[in-house]
Amino acid sequence: MGSLDAESMTSGPIHVVAGVLRDAQGRVLLAQRPPGTHLAGLWEFPGGKCEDGEAPVDALARELREEIGIVVESAHPLIGVPFRYPDKSILLDVWQVSAFSGIPLSRESQRLAWVEPDALDGVDMPPADRPAVTALRLPDRYLITPALAPGEDDTLMRGIERACRNGVRLIQLRLPGWSSERIAGLARRVRNLCRDHGARLLLHADWKLAAVLGLDGVHLPARAAATLVQRPLPVDRWVAVSCHDAAELAQAARIGADFVTLSPVYETPGHPEASPLGWERFAELVAEVALPVFALGGLETDDIDAARMSGAQGIAAIRAFWGAENSAPV
Repeated sequence: MGSLDAESMTSGPIHVVAGVLRDAQGRVLLAQRPPGTHLAGLWEFPGGKCEDGEAPVDALARELREEIGIVVESAHPLIGVPFRYPDKSILLDVWQVSAFSGIPLSRESQRLAWVEPDALDGVDMPPADRPAVTALRLPDRYLITPALAPGEDDTLMRGIERACRNGVRLIQLRLPGWSSERIAGLARRVRNLCRDHGARLLLHADWKLAAVLGLDGVHLPARAAATLVQRPLPVDRWVAVSCHDAAELAQAARIGADFVTLSPVYETPGHPEASPLGWERFAELVAEVALPVFALGGLETDDIDAARMSGAQGIAAIRAFWGAENSAPV
């Protein structure tokens, strides 16, 4: 990545672009910062500074051509990470490079390595790159189960199995009105079903039960996150938070959440009293938080591209991913 040393500092954040490249085996390319540079020795996604007036995607193409000799053919935003080091502030603008030509080779004396995505957590990387590592491990669709009545176990299992068959790989089990005993019994069945399909399962609100059941994590309501000073589960489990404004996003980041939902983007039947954010305000809020964000509220699968262009990881929904048989409002 291009130099971020003191001589390149400006009065505002330094805009840095970085690219996530994958090889045929799905491994991710990392570059090691050479001696004499800021954060020398750490591994990062290749890229560099965006010049004044330069579009980020153009800067990405230029930097990757200069640094590793490849031609970017297509790319889309993955995550923007505002980050403050002791001596400088940066905006790390990470893009997913979906197609490129050429063979990546070191052209600036940096070491290159292809790394399995699941091994990235063990690599010594700059802290600003960490949210991008999380984003790489998350899908672009997040199912929230509908509010079914206690006893509708089979309906829930059918809906989750259908969603998994349709490619959903991240699911929040949300069962308002159910007792902990009922939730525990059903969650074990759902956990096993999700594992069969390679999907991750988060439990709504109850992190203690999620830990006992060996689930993949917890999704906290904003009111629950507001009572915490740190994440309630270890780093090998997901912690997500429902957010609706800048203060809730800041609290989610403060406690060490892995990702959040931000809603409502559009008006929703389930929450008619909530004022919709719209994509412009959504993008403004996302730009201020160094976390992957799922857009939520009145969205369909056709909104995934708009969500990505607004800085989102993807979309979270009930109805859009649950299917016609058991539809429910988002």
